[in-house]
Amino acid sequence: MRRPILLAVSHGTSDAEGARAIADLVDAVAAAVPDVEVRSAFVDVQQPDAADLLPTIEGPVVIVPLLLSRGFHVHHDLHGMAAKKADAVVSDPMGPDPRLAEVLADRLAAASTASPAVDLDSREPVILAVAGSRDPASLTDAEAMASLLSLRLGARVELAYLAARQPDLPGALREHPEAVVSTYLLARGFFFDMTASQAEGRTVTAPLLDGFTVPQPLIDLVVARYDEAAARLLSTAGPIAEAAHP
Repeated sequence: MRRPILLAVSHGTSDAEGARAIADLVDAVAAAVPDVEVRSAFVDVQQPDAADLLPTIEGPVVIVPLLLSRGFHVHHDLHGMAAKKADAVVSDPMGPDPRLAEVLADRLAAASTASPAVDLDSREPVILAVAGSRDPASLTDAEAMASLLSLRLGARVELAYLAARQPDLPGALREHPEAVVSTYLLARGFFFDMTASQAEGRTVTAPLLDGFTVPQPLIDLVVARYDEAAARLLSTAGPIAEAAHP
């Protein structure tokens, strides 16, 4: 029996470098699971639109959100479209997860190496800049991610939001003028440009996907999210999947 299709769904971006970095992640995931058909779609900006693509796919599908927390796109868009297809399921989003903390720590280490002025052992906290959402679940996820990064670094981590919530990034930087900004974004795009603008003159790390190499922890994380959801799908809808793919 063929394994469920992995439909990797990201927000979408008009930034060419960011779009290429996310496409590279999807390609790396496909290479890591050669027995799984991997396809990609988006909830905004880019095509194909996930809501249009999903009904055209035959057989079981695991939708993996390439999103860092729960929010409107996960709860409304992705779960809404999955509810219309009996053999589709949505995995957990990518975050929070210790593997993301590992990549964030690597980005901070790279910033420290590139700039002698960066002192991760100082009294200043690391500011974790997150996109922000009004969804209460996204707040819980952001706080959990800050805790995971703090544990990984052995240092204090403070949250700053780029939209929807307080404290915002300018306010956090006024409070901690020497702090390093850890960019909790998947790739370059609107929010990364906002981060760089609001933190002008400060040290800002690259996003999780820096556009050069795809970190192995991110590949492992997407595959793990797929495996968890595929097992759930096949345990509840196995007869449907077997009938579709004898």
